[in-house]
Amino acid sequence: MAYHWPSDTVFRELTLKVVDRICWQCDHRRTVCCHRQRRFFTCAGPVQLLCKLCHCSNPACPGHQSTVSPEEETALVMPYWVLGWDVFCWLGHRRFARHWSVPQIRNELHDRFAIPLSVDAIEHYVGRYQRMLAARQQDPGQLAYAYRQTKGLILTIDGLQPEKGHETLYVVRELSQKRVWFAQALLSSTAAEVRRLLAQARAWVERLGLPVRCWISDKQDAFVSGIAAEFTEVPHRYCQNHFLRDLAKPMLDAESHAKVHMRKKVRGLREIEREVLAEQAADATPVDATPVDATPVDATPVDATPVDATSAVALDYCAAVRGILNDSHGGPLQPPGERMAEALSEVRLSLQRLVAAKKGGPRRIA
Repeated sequence: MAYHWPSDTVFRELTLKVVDRICWQCDHRRTVCCHRQRRFFTCAGPVQLLCKLCHCSNPACPGHQSTVSPEEETALVMPYWVLGWDVFCWLGHRRFARHWSVPQIRNELHDRFAIPLSVDAIEHYVGRYQRMLAARQQDPGQLAYAYRQTKGLILTIDGLQPEKGHETLYVVRELSQKRVWFAQALLSSTAAEVRRLLAQARAWVERLGLPVRCWISDKQDAFVSGIAAEFTEVPHRYCQNHFLRDLAKPMLDAESHAKVHMRKKVRGLREIEREVLAEQAADATPVDATPVDATPVDATPVDATPVDATSAVALDYCAAVRGILNDSHGGPLQPPGERMAEALSEVRLSLQRLVAAKKGGPRRIA
């Protein structure tokens, strides 16, 4: 859909001409046959571009039926785009290098460059940038340059399932350069489908001409058989993370039960918060309904009642305990249950110190 420019938009006019005016088919001179106008955004402001199109002046030449655009046009903006290359690169850099959200990019485009774009349009350009970036990552020249000083390859394959029931995304990575080679979502994880990905990895290895030192995976049956078939005599090692996770599985199961028992003992956070909020609402000073004319001249305004420091401390403790109970991050080397027990013990000792110093208020929290 064409972009609707506001009527008060001020454009910077730019005219482009065809540089090569000699037809490569018959050596006749190319002449201007028509003009094409287009508008697009740049970081310096909106631009109205006028392109002078040419065709061969020889009616018998096949080039007479086709038009030639100025060579510099695609260096400024791609066909059917409303964003110039400078804005497009700025948008992609903020999204993938600085991890800005689409609404954040939209607001910054509007505030900084006065470019009003919808969320759908920005997502469309982000998708284009992502495809270009993926194509560059898989470019043979760029890949060979990245591995020009590498002596060997260490490859790994793993499946990532965002949600149960969805297709698994299989990712092939190279660890010496920490580079993702390619990824593909598979509806089934059969040996034939996985071997097809391993065959693609073998083609990449042959194109680079480097030896494969080893493969690393979680030792699924499809991985074991596929790597043995496509990469004969290449060592296949077990992933350290998967190994530790499988080794610690009994301990993590026991820790999960311990976390359930700890959560059972810590109850009533919401009730405490409700009581504190009710006390704050009851202690709030009501608004004085005295008319303005009846106020004495020398009267000083009364400030609003400050929030009770004790109530604020109680609410902070409740928020801290809730965060401790909801912490489920960590792995075999940093089990969350152990951190939960240590954090709850620290909170208990802190509360005991407050009670001993008579700073805990009338409520006693065990």
